[in-house]
Amino acid sequence: MAQKAHFIGISGKGMSAAAILLQESGWEISGSDEGHYPPVSDYLKDSGIPFISGYKKENIPADADIIVIGKNAKLVEESNEEVAAAFASGKKIVSFPDVLSDLTAQTDNIVVAGSYGKSTCTALMSWCLLQAAKDPSFFIGEITKGLSAHARLGKGGVFVLEGDEYPSANWDSSSKFLHYHPKNVLLTSTTHDHVNVYPTHGDYILPFVKLLETLPQSGLLVVNQGEPHALKVSKEYTGKTVTYGMTSKADWYPEKIKYGMPTTFTLKNGAKTIAKLSTKLLGAHNIENIVGISALLLEKGLLTPEQLVAGVESFEGVRRRMEYLSPESSVAVFEGFGSSFEKARSAMEAMQLHFPKRKLIVVFEPHTFTWRNKAALAQYDTVFKGADKVYIYEPATQGATTHEQLTQEEIVQQVKAAGVDAEAITEPLVALEAIGKELGPKDCILLLTSGELGGLIKSIPALVEEKFPA
Repeated sequence: MAQKAHFIGISGKGMSAAAILLQESGWEISGSDEGHYPPVSDYLKDSGIPFISGYKKENIPADADIIVIGKNAKLVEESNEEVAAAFASGKKIVSFPDVLSDLTAQTDNIVVAGSYGKSTCTALMSWCLLQAAKDPSFFIGEITKGLSAHARLGKGGVFVLEGDEYPSANWDSSSKFLHYHPKNVLLTSTTHDHVNVYPTHGDYILPFVKLLETLPQSGLLVVNQGEPHALKVSKEYTGKTVTYGMTSKADWYPEKIKYGMPTTFTLKNGAKTIAKLSTKLLGAHNIENIVGISALLLEKGLLTPEQLVAGVESFEGVRRRMEYLSPESSVAVFEGFGSSFEKARSAMEAMQLHFPKRKLIVVFEPHTFTWRNKAALAQYDTVFKGADKVYIYEPATQGATTHEQLTQEEIVQQVKAAGVDAEAITEPLVALEAIGKELGPKDCILLLTSGELGGLIKSIPALVEEKFPA
């Protein structure tokens, strides 16, 4: 008889992925959550995993062997009767990183870690292995175009995991990636992030140091040579270390980059030319990501250069990572994941690289603590450099009382003081009308948020396709 696991908060990307993996390993799964939305809800339905809307103590199956509880402020005993019942049941309580720890105990694990780039790198690496019929297992923290789900349990022996430095559970402050038994690590960056959890940069870097302490001496560390903090952290590891970057200072790097749709470049390893690559992904940061995954896959001998070329060329990208939203309009609308300065800045630079002669309108939402904290105010001096107009949505309010929250007016004034035309927006319909008046038929729009912009993520592409059809 199959063992049974019940997931409280199953609709989170990490929780749903862990549920799918556990089911594919032979477990019977049930779950609950407050809300269920595509594509995650579709992934669960396609996998035949039942889930209930709302949290009630009756949701927990009497014969559940374990209960998996998500990392969410609403999933605490004091305010959630289902969570309280779980802890009172005497059943084994685990986090989803605990589930992944068990599933990865015997595999050749590649952990992709860093303050930016990890979703794209994990997805691209998994895609390339899958297209080359290597039958990989993977765990991706975001939704990838072309994949039927964001998690898979293969039989190829290699497990690619997006390694998140965020705490594992409400009762476990250790970083998620410390549970994943790395045999190989791709380290993209360690710039300061998650200021609500890691107040100082030193606090933030400590989990990455611990990650490398778990990497065996027989393993492989591939590190971004162009990110000084990651490079410094990499010195803690004395096993095999390979660098990648955008210049020949790194072991692996690109040459002869021709930006466009698609972009092409030559992949180099030292003086040796490895392959000519073509990608649909935008921006220099994505060239850097491709070079990083190429270095790891080729150093390990997991792919031939020909297989790598085919995988990179066919990869459509990760949702919300420079995702093209207006194919039926002459106005190019892209969504970038604007959760931090580095991510927002790389998205800005990508738009300027690919559309240098077009007017650039940015619609920005300060959704994360990283953007809403008063300590972040100086970042607004340069983040929108190159934009012709910036619309700033009201800051998110969750957790506002736990830190020094910036106001929308303070943010707008700081951006204006930096010499960029900025305007506050609050009501989505009013904002849509204002943006529509600003637009010309050959303009570009960059949506920057890790939230939903009050629905503008959907309504702006619809507006430009109606007003300026291709």
